[in-house]
Amino acid sequence: MKSLMTGNEALARGVYEAGAHFASAYPGTPSTEILENIITLYKDVKSEWAPNEKVAMEAAIGASIAGGRSFCSMKHVGVNVAADPLFSFAYTGVNGGLVFVSADEPGQHSSQNEQDNRNYAKMAKIPLFEPATSAECRDMVAIAYEVSETFDTPVMIRMTTRVCHSKGIVELGARKEIPLIPYEKRPAKYVTVPANSRLLRVKVEERMEKLKDYAESSPLNFIVNDGKQVGVITSGGCFNYAREVFGEDASYLKLGFTNPMPDQLIARFCQGKETVYIIEENDPYIEDEVRRLGIPCHGRDTFPHYGELTPDVLRASLQGGSLPTLPYDKSMVVPRPPTLCAGCPHRGFFYELSKRKNLMVCGDIGCYTLGCAAPYNALDTTICMGASISSGHGAQQIFDMGESGRRVVSILGDSTFFHTGIPSLIEVLYNGSRAINVILDNRITGMTGHQENPGSGRHADLSDAEAISIESVVKALGAKHVFVINPNNLKEVSDTLDQCIALDEPSVIITRWPCVLKRLSEADKEEFGPVFKVKMAVDTDKCIGCKMCIRCGCPALSFDKAAKKAVIDATQCVGCGVCSQLCPKSAIVKH
Repeated sequence: MKSLMTGNEALARGVYEAGAHFASAYPGTPSTEILENIITLYKDVKSEWAPNEKVAMEAAIGASIAGGRSFCSMKHVGVNVAADPLFSFAYTGVNGGLVFVSADEPGQHSSQNEQDNRNYAKMAKIPLFEPATSAECRDMVAIAYEVSETFDTPVMIRMTTRVCHSKGIVELGARKEIPLIPYEKRPAKYVTVPANSRLLRVKVEERMEKLKDYAESSPLNFIVNDGKQVGVITSGGCFNYAREVFGEDASYLKLGFTNPMPDQLIARFCQGKETVYIIEENDPYIEDEVRRLGIPCHGRDTFPHYGELTPDVLRASLQGGSLPTLPYDKSMVVPRPPTLCAGCPHRGFFYELSKRKNLMVCGDIGCYTLGCAAPYNALDTTICMGASISSGHGAQQIFDMGESGRRVVSILGDSTFFHTGIPSLIEVLYNGSRAINVILDNRITGMTGHQENPGSGRHADLSDAEAISIESVVKALGAKHVFVINPNNLKEVSDTLDQCIALDEPSVIITRWPCVLKRLSEADKEEFGPVFKVKMAVDTDKCIGCKMCIRCGCPALSFDKAAKKAVIDATQCVGCGVCSQLCPKSAIVKH
């Protein structure tokens, strides 16, 4: 049976067919749909969302040691969080096989950096697979588990955005039922005290030597269209880009198993070639190895060091141009920057925050990062998950050394708070920082597509869960000044900000209102009532065209220049009422 699948869907299918027993992940584009598909379609795999990538990796490690085939997935920056347990587990090795995905993002479509996580495989000394198509995503999972258990190692599968989200035909198979491996107490293998780790370190090098032999004969590394004078060495999605540009005019060495590298195969392929191109995203990972072998090649001297190496980019690098396109009036293309949704509960808070002066506002990773844009211009920094509170703490320490009186407001979401915000808040409370800490609780993991989290009240499969109260956690950590507010009530937001700014102690503000796109649970309905059931409308007789309402930045609002009146798009409005609180003439009413 065949099916049209994205790379993420195919990889989830591969996890199922390979007989995996346990899967864990933290959502993050472009990897999110992998676990979502396992949760939804493949009930034989025990699946769950973890609070962060480190916990997901550690849960998968525990499942492996206990004797099950385990899996975890994350976006590229998530591997930074998971690196601590990964590097130690690379020493100990597995019991049941462990495979994990790093979904890298050349081009930074929704990420704060463009790191190439193939370097992690080299540093951790673990095997690395790079699929190029949806079919390979499915096929490589089964091989990865075989390699994991044969060579006693975790295995990394490196995806990229285009491979994750593009579609291809996948041949489906049946699930292979893998029995659990009996657990044995082996402290010499799994207790990484120095006396054990020094011995394990030797085994890691022995394992890499065996894997070098495996790489030379791996079916994941193969030559296409041999015999041409131009050779292209490539991996992952770049193989597809290269084929589209070079066509039948080049020979290709397609590398799917890239750590350790198949040196002998590379040398044989390059022998007799007039020109060798290395096409890879983004670091010179393959290129460095080819040059180490003494083989002249063109890589970073020809192609960009960053961004996606799409066919247009390759053509521009090689030929100085791209394929012709249909002519169009570029002046008619209107820029569409991302914006907070109509009715977003973050809007009212950012509106009031943006009116305050002498603040530094530290943001975080989530929808609320859009608070940096007009009309709010409210954020000064965004570094990584959980950094808002801890970096805000450090900034407040420095400001307190001077005489500016500047205060710091640190902002992060509910899922981010559970991810890495709790240790950061402990830092603030333990050290008595004056920073104002804001947790925007919209009752769901919003930016990545509404995955459940420890505070949402539901498990990954939508069954009821005990919701962890953010307010209770904050108070348990020792916070004395905790305020839970409705972010749509601008006066309440304003008064609370003023109260916290007046304090010389740590404070925590929790804005609590569901995301406008969320499918409300029964608990939500009971707590928040009939939200999103009304619309706002402009009373044109009262509207004076002052545009005050436009300043809230809601996409449902616009201004009719001819009539000199505000206009509300009823198809977008959800009746949050923020705009009505800005109108000096009470011209915006419930409809």
